Amino acid sequence: MLFKDILGLSHIKNHLVSSADAGRIPHAQLFVGPEGCGTLPMALCYVQYLLCGNSEGENSNGNSACNAKFNSLAHPDVHFAFPVSNSDKVKSHAVSDHYLEEWRQFIKEQPYGNLFDWYKLIGIENKQGQIGVDEAQDVVKKLSLKSYEGGYKALIIWMAEKMNTATANKLLKLIEEPPDKTVLILIAEDEEQIIQTIRSRCQILHFPRLSEEAISQALIDRGVSKEDAHRISHEANGNFNKALDFMNNDSEDLVFEKWFVQWVRSAFKAKGNKAAIHDLISWSEVVAKTGRETQKKFLSYCMSVMRQALMINYNTRELAFMRIHVEGFQLEKFAPFVHENNIVPIVKELEDAIYHIERNGNSKLILMDLSIKLTRLLHKKAA
Repeated sequence: MLFKDILGLSHIKNHLVSSADAGRIPHAQLFVGPEGCGTLPMALCYVQYLLCGNSEGENSNGNSACNAKFNSLAHPDVHFAFPVSNSDKVKSHAVSDHYLEEWRQFIKEQPYGNLFDWYKLIGIENKQGQIGVDEAQDVVKKLSLKSYEGGYKALIIWMAEKMNTATANKLLKLIEEPPDKTVLILIAEDEEQIIQTIRSRCQILHFPRLSEEAISQALIDRGVSKEDAHRISHEANGNFNKALDFMNNDSEDLVFEKWFVQWVRSAFKAKGNKAAIHDLISWSEVVAKTGRETQKKFLSYCMSVMRQALMINYNTRELAFMRIHVEGFQLEKFAPFVHENNIVPIVKELEDAIYHIERNGNSKLILMDLSIKLTRLLHKKAA
């Protein structure tokens, strides 16, 4: 993978290349950035730059055999750890090595993909993946060996916030005192979910959202018209993965929109109309039949819509990127119902629902309870 193929982020590319050229290579780094900003492609390019002795700021001037292995994601000195779970393919003690074939496919096809895309690819979208203690044991064993080619060896931990506490504690010593010429790159979207003892031992590099210009140009290069590219890049809000989904009309947001509109319409009807409660029950049953990861992603989407509605209500339309495609529903007309008197409790209820779903609560009951509370909150008057 070439640095020039990564969208935007030129300041981060320059920082990584110049520090590597100067021999300032931290043994543990934490790349933190929102979904679709390019943390994984950047980590892959950086590790390739280090291991293959490349120069001049690109991955094409060093060891050609090394670069060829890297381009096929088959370099023996590069190891990966990422969230997995037991599946039809792996019945127990699932670790990343069991899914390496799918991982290579994921990187080649969806380098900007998110956790949900990964779960769908390996068929565990109805489960909650994690980086478990079996993974930690594998990692420690791999990195204790000498490098195959005599140079650096590297470990990339994708979605590091999915490490459970036992895993994090087991990897702590490795991160603190890694073997010689070992580079660890942790990639996360939410650094607060990583235990402080690990964060404090990593050099943290924050990635911004991608610019609309970078996304728009990438879409135009893929054959999208200028007008559509500008519209999609604005809606994507710096998330190239979402932009590609919109381009292919394959975004889960399009399904979430329908669920959200049905939900709020039923909630508005439910005040003083007992029959409308049946609509909320039916809605809860539909959403509860999906996997827990889908439910969590949907509730996070609902939080985004509420925040966008609040911004529109307070005349900051230029900050609102979201667009609802469901016929007959306009975010501008919904916005007045989200205000200073109810936004905090609405977001809290959505966060609580995510928390309980994560901990394997009964989804139907959680969603029904949330629906009743939303009905009351949306009818609350502004100050």
